[in-house]
Amino acid sequence: MGRRNPPRANHGNHNAKPSQLRIIGGEWRGRKVPFAPVPGLRPTPDRVRETLFNWLQPYLAGAHCLDLFSGSGALGLEALSRGAETVTFIDREPSVAHQLKQNLQLLKCNRAEVIQASVPEWLSARSTDMEQQYDIVFMDPPFRLDLAAPCCDLLESRNLLAANAVIYVETESELQTAVAPAGWHCHRQKTAGQVSYQMFLREPE
Repeated sequence: MGRRNPPRANHGNHNAKPSQLRIIGGEWRGRKVPFAPVPGLRPTPDRVRETLFNWLQPYLAGAHCLDLFSGSGALGLEALSRGAETVTFIDREPSVAHQLKQNLQLLKCNRAEVIQASVPEWLSARSTDMEQQYDIVFMDPPFRLDLAAPCCDLLESRNLLAANAVIYVETESELQTAVAPAGWHCHRQKTAGQVSYQMFLREPE
């Protein structure tokens, strides 16, 4: 995922040279792929990703994943590399979506879908009887725009989560308000500098 702190411009410098992201584990370990030069976008740091994927290891094999506010695609690509069945990437930036599609072609991966859309609008438009439910969700919204809690609520209200889904959320460390709906249990939580990251387990009634 790519963090955008806060808020970023809608239009990046499309003539800028792309930066690179290194996949740190699994099938594509060590592979480097470019990500779009959008102002304020940078991948979730390697040490945070390593911690997260240690947490997720029991859940990854065969999982259907949703990568919201995808940015660089760091988390979704890492999940695919480590055995996830599918990943759906959602990001509103055209340059981000284009680069993600190119990276999937570069990696010869046909197990992912890239959708260019506003995340809250995309979630709001889902039908509650939508056939696809996700086992793992990654969410790294732009900081200080109060997007995490509403998006978590939409995941629940639109019936997008598998019964025992795992939801990973990155927020600014100073955020005081709760982001998780009822029925989500905070299984893991850490803070690294300005970033708080939490892994929730959904516990159906």
